[in-house]
Amino acid sequence: MKRIKCGVIGLGWFGEHHVDTLGQLPAAEVAAVCTRRKWRVEEIAEKYDVPKTYTDYHDLLDDREIDMVTVVTHVKDHVKPTVDALKAGKHVFLEKPMADSAEECDTIIKAVQETDRFFMVGHICRFDPVYALAKEEIEGGGLGKILSIYSRRNLAGWITETHLQKLSALFGDGVHDLDLMLWYTGAKPVSVYAQTTNTRPQLPHDDIGWALYRLDSGAIAVIETIWCLPDNVPFAIDARMEVVGTEGAIYIDNSGSHCAVLKKEGLSYPQSTYWPTVHGQRRGYLKDEVDYFLKCILGGKKPDVITPGESKAVVDGIRKAELSARENRIVTF
Repeated sequence: MKRIKCGVIGLGWFGEHHVDTLGQLPAAEVAAVCTRRKWRVEEIAEKYDVPKTYTDYHDLLDDREIDMVTVVTHVKDHVKPTVDALKAGKHVFLEKPMADSAEECDTIIKAVQETDRFFMVGHICRFDPVYALAKEEIEGGGLGKILSIYSRRNLAGWITETHLQKLSALFGDGVHDLDLMLWYTGAKPVSVYAQTTNTRPQLPHDDIGWALYRLDSGAIAVIETIWCLPDNVPFAIDARMEVVGTEGAIYIDNSGSHCAVLKKEGLSYPQSTYWPTVHGQRRGYLKDEVDYFLKCILGGKKPDVITPGESKAVVDGIRKAELSARENRIVTF
């Protein structure tokens, strides 16, 4: 099998997941890693036996051996490395959210349209069998017309302090559920009314967000994101979704409480679905979505599980919800 030579740009905790995951996929070879912190790039290269290191992503993109890059930088730093990588002739897997604004998404989409390289945004929930099977049920017509969708994706306060330095709860996790809602309905938002709260003023972004959307199909969609649950909550994440139609309904509990470990320090919940390591091997839905993208490249088939336009719609939808909360008014699309 031909192996695709990959570079990873951005080596935070999730960038390291990318390096480890790619290194265990038969179709991939991690040829280079890049971050601005010299000590970090050297640490990751040694740990995962990566031959090339860069502290400037432009130097990585100049490397003609690299076929594909994954961009795992902070969302505010998505546009330039993504656009530059596409212009350099690299395939690009970009972590969600696509960009910081709809306008920045347009910049990326324009670059995608001007190249024959493959591009995909990593909306991992579409590769979660629970959500994917719900999509199949909806497409099968058993629910009839969708009337209402409600979701929540809530986390303990101790988990979210670092994330809230960079983005709000609504933008951080609301993108997952709005994407699923639009995917399930095939609809577009018409209006949104949202409210947010910051329970920790020392942090720059709101840790509670509720958003109510009216879709052009007539359905109502409600998103709940609370990133300040008590630290002793009995689950790793409180993630649930309810889809109600004229003829049926779907109830999803994706709280990640499959395994609870009790020690004297308290309860913990090992990650067992999205990116676990089992018997020394990477498993989970991150591996599945990256493997899908690699197979698209090898097979010459553009990715269609998620499109750039769909990724943009989610960013636009959440940013308009944040605008609604700031101005305390209904925002139309």
